[in-house]
Amino acid sequence: MDSLVERALAADITANVDAITVAALGEVGAQADVIVGPGPLPGTPEWELEDGTDIPAQRQLAWQLTSLRLQLAVGLDCADTIVVLRAGGVTWALIAQAAGITRQAAHERWGGRVRDILDRYGDGMPDSVADDEPPTGAEPIGGSV
Repeated sequence: MDSLVERALAADITANVDAITVAALGEVGAQADVIVGPGPLPGTPEWELEDGTDIPAQRQLAWQLTSLRLQLAVGLDCADTIVVLRAGGVTWALIAQAAGITRQAAHERWGGRVRDILDRYGDGMPDSVADDEPPTGAEPIGGSV
């Protein structure tokens, strides 16, 4: 019995954790599809009706926001989803609303990681990123503390 316990405590579980994470992310996508609903297949009459409208973009945004909510609810790292949302022009306010936190809390939690990815050379954010970053060196409301 001791050898089984020792094995359980000493085993390298890195690959197992990775496999579980991949499976969980796949399920997040599947559940986002269930919640948002799939888009119509290309070439179908339904697809033709949506062509040229903003419905496909709305569906994609809704899917990403749903994915973010699900990832947060099950404790997955959602930084990649935040990067996709920001690169797509989504504001910190909308990300915060999906996450159930304040805009400031969302920016503090993910802003650095997003900046590290989208502005890795320090040349500025891509034009697609919403221009809603708080000013650098901003003084707190009510003056300095």
